Amino acid sequence: MQFITRTTLLALCLAAPLAQAQAVRTEKNMTLELANQIAAAGVAACAANGYSVAVTVVDRAGGVRAVQRADNAGPHTLGASQQKAFTAASAKNSTVAMLDVMQKNPGAATLGDIPGFLVLGGGVPVKVGTEVIGGVGIGGAPAGNLDEQCALAALDKVKDLLK
Repeated sequence: MQFITRTTLLALCLAAPLAQAQAVRTEKNMTLELANQIAAAGVAACAANGYSVAVTVVDRAGGVRAVQRADNAGPHTLGASQQKAFTAASAKNSTVAMLDVMQKNPGAATLGDIPGFLVLGGGVPVKVGTEVIGGVGIGGAPAGNLDEQCALAALDKVKDLLK
């Protein structure tokens, strides 16, 4: 018959809560207020340059949190902005960076075939530190790099809230 020493028993008792604690994660996510602020800032940044766009903000799981569509923005801009936001949040990378990888690496050329992905400029992950808590996608400027500039300007506008 094997006996358990006090030290072994103490170690087992201390290890049990640690094992349970590791089974549950705590994650940051964005509020509706933050998502609305990012969307409004994106529309405003593009409007300042004369672009009528749609902006979609998604949470870390790709669920839509906020959408704004400027007056005169084309109907295609809604779907494009949502897919760009989803792509940026899901891949944890900007869609411009992903497009660059796809063009330079034949092995990555089919990234755009992933359901829901749109690998055109204008999608940017929303981060708190290095943790991705969502994505912002903009569609409707004359080029994807211009959509991205507006998205980056929107995130810069709320940078103090992303700490």
